[in-house]
Amino acid sequence: MNNEISTSLKKARKIVIKIGSNTLSKPDGTQNTEFMASFAEQCASLVKQGKQIILVSSGAQVAGVSTTKEWARKKDVHYRQALCAIGQVELMHQWRKAFQKQDLHIGQLLLTKDDFKNEHRSLNIRNTLFTLVDEGVIPIINENDSVSFDEIKIGDNDNLSALTAILWSADLLILFGDEDGIFTDNPKTNKDAKFIETVTSIADLRNQIKIGGTSSFGTGGVETKIQAAEKVTAYGIQLLLANGKKENALSALLQDDAKGTLFTVE
Repeated sequence: MNNEISTSLKKARKIVIKIGSNTLSKPDGTQNTEFMASFAEQCASLVKQGKQIILVSSGAQVAGVSTTKEWARKKDVHYRQALCAIGQVELMHQWRKAFQKQDLHIGQLLLTKDDFKNEHRSLNIRNTLFTLVDEGVIPIINENDSVSFDEIKIGDNDNLSALTAILWSADLLILFGDEDGIFTDNPKTNKDAKFIETVTSIADLRNQIKIGGTSSFGTGGVETKIQAAEKVTAYGIQLLLANGKKENALSALLQDDAKGTLFTVE
């Protein structure tokens, strides 16, 4: 295992963690509440160690499908946005229950691209984040999918979490998806794909790998993760890609029991 990962986690005080839709969903597409409960417990353990955590959580659409099953196959954009409106409530309800068991409160922020572009709004976001975290509350951020359209849409939570990490001056950004990290090719279709533990040059990485498409639930993929890495490393923030589907994924990284791809700061 790459012990640079556990070292980075131990050194980092301010950590932004992004959870992808596939990590939050079961194979049938419904919410994985067992995962949420376990993950909240792992976050609480880090908080007890003096670390501050912000969560960027996908999964509003997944939660919407779980709640309103008859809308699952509707592709019309208004139905999808309405599903997110329903699902966001359920998503936060489940996160609240999970963190409540750890005696931690949560706070919700729904954001769009405009919020980061507008100096006044971004300052307000930053001040709110600092206040919540300083008071021991876990901020949970998602894109405001119910009102977003192309012009104001960030489009994926990899880049949203990168913008959040920069705004909050984080030490480390962790992106949890359904792969162990970055491979030279898709490991599901190419058994010879090689795992990349550490990235010191993103330009070299782009020449080294094949970039595939997105997942069925998620809006990201390898490309959006690399974009996020480009954003945060420019500000001296390390980025870690890891598999959120692994048991005790967060704790395992801290104990050198899980793989991951670490983008170091040049």
